[in-house]
Amino acid sequence: MSDPSEFTLQGITNAHSHAFQRAMAGLAEVQTDPTDSFWTWREQMYRYAGMIEPDDLEAIAAQLYVEMLKSGYTAVCEFHYLHHQRDGQPYADHAAMSRALMAAAAQTGIDFCLLPVLYMQGGFDGRPLSARQQRFGHRVDAFLALLETLRRDESESMQVGMALHSLRAVPIDAMHAVLDAERDSARPIHIHIAEQIAEVDECLALRGARPLSWLLANAEVDARWTLVHATHVSAQEIQSIAKGGATVCLCPTTEANLGDGLFPLAEFLAADGRISIGSDSHISVSPVEEIRWLEYGQRLQAQRRCIGVGREEKSVGTHLYRAVRMGGARSVGAVIGAGSSTLTLDTSHPLLTARTPAQMLDTWIFSGNAPLVREVRVRDRVVVRDGHHIDEDRIAARYRVTMARLAP
Repeated sequence: MSDPSEFTLQGITNAHSHAFQRAMAGLAEVQTDPTDSFWTWREQMYRYAGMIEPDDLEAIAAQLYVEMLKSGYTAVCEFHYLHHQRDGQPYADHAAMSRALMAAAAQTGIDFCLLPVLYMQGGFDGRPLSARQQRFGHRVDAFLALLETLRRDESESMQVGMALHSLRAVPIDAMHAVLDAERDSARPIHIHIAEQIAEVDECLALRGARPLSWLLANAEVDARWTLVHATHVSAQEIQSIAKGGATVCLCPTTEANLGDGLFPLAEFLAADGRISIGSDSHISVSPVEEIRWLEYGQRLQAQRRCIGVGREEKSVGTHLYRAVRMGGARSVGAVIGAGSSTLTLDTSHPLLTARTPAQMLDTWIFSGNAPLVREVRVRDRVVVRDGHHIDEDRIAARYRVTMARLAP
């Protein structure tokens, strides 16, 4: 990073992805209720999810992963809960939807951590899954069998962790059974948690504790864990998460799009907490935009500037880039995170003119949305050259055909 004519960085992990949702970006921006929220958006998402088959998912995910690579992401954690046929029955190959995602990752060359999701009930009260949620559901034994099946195909660029959808979606005994089965594994564990006030209130009412406090008291939440969103977190929970070594994955563009709220970033960083970023619903696919809005959300709330800094490092861009790179390596897991993956910025672009190496990251992150990534290498293989993915035309053509078929 000392030569401004060739500015190369280590790659960034997208630590939270629901690939199929990229295809509905922009389709949920019409008010359906004066109190529109995450919960009304979720119903629209369920309707869209109900149409997608394995071939569709592969085409959508491949297009998404091309976009990720071109923007500077070199690895992705796919939080995958769209498992079954439309009526909730397993496909003949019960791993068909998972294999579609694995195929998309292999086509594009992105490092891949598949996180099959356990999803069993519709709320903390144990109500059954709704008709629209049937595609997501598993029994514990079937879920563990899926993990075993998928792990036979692991490689240096693809591994299989696991995820609990959320505390509201997994019964207590099922959570313990799955965690016991994973006890001796070093693979990553992810969970959505404390994203919405309604979730916090329901957990308080039915379990007598806030979601994060309950989880910390009932599971060994260590460095394997990534806590996705953790938006509504108390001061004590901040300290406990940081002490235990879990990573918090923040998805600022999705959290803003859904009206979730703002995570207390400054307090968590001050406690030496670990963070990663994800594009989640993929309303945007850009690590620059996630990092920028991670910082801007804090500025709007605090009404001051330059918040995401460290004790020594006072450049916001440099500090947050380093934080999300290191945290992302933990979220994606030791095998994937150890890979040699890089992105090189186009220093001939006018926006990067006359920038010193010390200024380059801040300029990349805070100068808008011009595509400044020139080359991307994943495990030393060039997958993006001169700003273009090596197979983007074919993948985009297939995506267009798929989207035309799915259009209402």
